[in-house]
Amino acid sequence: MASEPIPAALRTTWQVPSFDLPLWKERAHPWCVVIPVINEGERLARLLQRMAQHGISNRADILIVDGGSQDGSTDTGRLQGLGVRGLLVKTGAGKLSAQLRCAYAFALDQGYEGIVTIDGNDKDDPEAIPRFIAALQEGVDFVQASRFVPGGIAENTPASRDFAIRWIHAPCLSLASGFSWTDTTQGFRAYSRRMLLDPQIAPFRDVFVAYELLAYLSYRAPKLGYRCVELPTSRKYPQGEVPTKISSFKGNLAVLMTLFRACTGKYDPRILGA
Repeated sequence: MASEPIPAALRTTWQVPSFDLPLWKERAHPWCVVIPVINEGERLARLLQRMAQHGISNRADILIVDGGSQDGSTDTGRLQGLGVRGLLVKTGAGKLSAQLRCAYAFALDQGYEGIVTIDGNDKDDPEAIPRFIAALQEGVDFVQASRFVPGGIAENTPASRDFAIRWIHAPCLSLASGFSWTDTTQGFRAYSRRMLLDPQIAPFRDVFVAYELLAYLSYRAPKLGYRCVELPTSRKYPQGEVPTKISSFKGNLAVLMTLFRACTGKYDPRILGA
């Protein structure tokens, strides 16, 4: 089934960073899995191998969006051998949210009905991806992975991060959005096409550069009445290593400031004039 085309008047308002497309094998499924990466090394290879074991490429197209890796992990030949159909390489400014804007805009332009996002650092178990797609097929607009709901698994989560999620980040977004979130900082999620195309959400704006888009969507989607669910997943940190791009103090302070701005509506389109 073909997706409804994006209205030209809407598409011209999108602010999307520039990117190259060194690998693209055309859309094969209605759904895609977007994996943002930057220098993930063998962690990315392990994730893609696990996805292959679960037959993910038989259900969804796998797209990598690279923020500028220099470690050889996004070699196109290697990625194709692991089932990847597309590689986008962001050349414009910005970090994670800029990468996601590149990938989401490209996916919507290609007609995908829904997008699953999973981090490229191999902390999340991709066995849950078919359940995310099933939820989208049933009319859910926003699926959030959670290690904290019944059936979820949290292994080796740093104590400071566990505290911040359970007692600061998730409670603040729950109170502000009206939806009871439990695990709001992780990027293992799924979004419907209709939600991402809503001008009242307007995710394609240059204000979303680092981690803003994640907090904003967790706040904004429930406020607008979109159907949101959390599904149990497994998130495991390796012993003695915390694979993250967030620095200990400065990065965490920025996350808290982003949380405050999201919860007070500072990223809403009406305020920013989008």
